[in-house]
Amino acid sequence: MAATFTRTSFNPNKKPSDPERWICIYPAYIDSSKTRVAGRRVPKSRAVERPTCTEISDVLQAANFKVGIEPKFYSRESSKEEEMRGRVRVQLKNEDGSPVNPAFPTRDSLFLYIGEKIPHLKSRVFKSSGEGQAANQGGGGKKKGKGGRR
Repeated sequence: MAATFTRTSFNPNKKPSDPERWICIYPAYIDSSKTRVAGRRVPKSRAVERPTCTEISDVLQAANFKVGIEPKFYSRESSKEEEMRGRVRVQLKNEDGSPVNPAFPTRDSLFLYIGEKIPHLKSRVFKSSGEGQAANQGGGGKKKGKGGRR
């Protein structure tokens, strides 16, 4: 279950296990439609089309990470739509500074893992099969009209 956080000022004396020191992940970090300048942090081949905070949270919770969602906007995000809102906080390190999950010692390794797992979520698998059926049911509509210039 995702937690919500209250914002406090940075304190260097906080331990890595304190929620204020958890890493932040914005969906733009792994969005294949973004450029590196627009905030993507993984290679395009490993990125996902339009990921959401809930998808990121689901993947991380399945990997036994402590996760929290905050209603924040990414500063480089041009769209202010509700679905683009949010960031995920993840506990990457224990109190002693060792990784929570030794398979993911860095934030970059975590980004790549998220990009790999999101396409396999049930919501993504069912969505893609439903879109294919909807496209096939279209009437094959040929444009009618005058066409061309006079």
